Amino acid sequence: MGAQCQSCGYPMNKDKQGGGTNADGTHSTQFCSMCYDKGAFLSPPEVDTAAKFQQFCVQQMKQDGMNGLLAWFLTRGIPKLARWNAATKR
Repeated sequence: MGAQCQSCGYPMNKDKQGGGTNADGTHSTQFCSMCYDKGAFLSPPEVDTAAKFQQFCVQQMKQDGMNGLLAWFLTRGIPKLARWNAATKR
């Protein structure tokens, strides 16, 4: 399995931008361009937990025409990713 965004789980090799960007303009190897730009996360500030982010992603995917059950299935691993995993938070 290839690298995935450590915020949303999207496969990094499918990111058309090659990943998000860090504050210094370099590409992030951890976060995709849909989640991270110029060193900041793009989700609304109130989306501050894995559960809220999972709900946010499901809603975004449904707006893009995806089936809700499939969207849930694709986002179920979010709590295990580095951004949300309490064990990796500083």
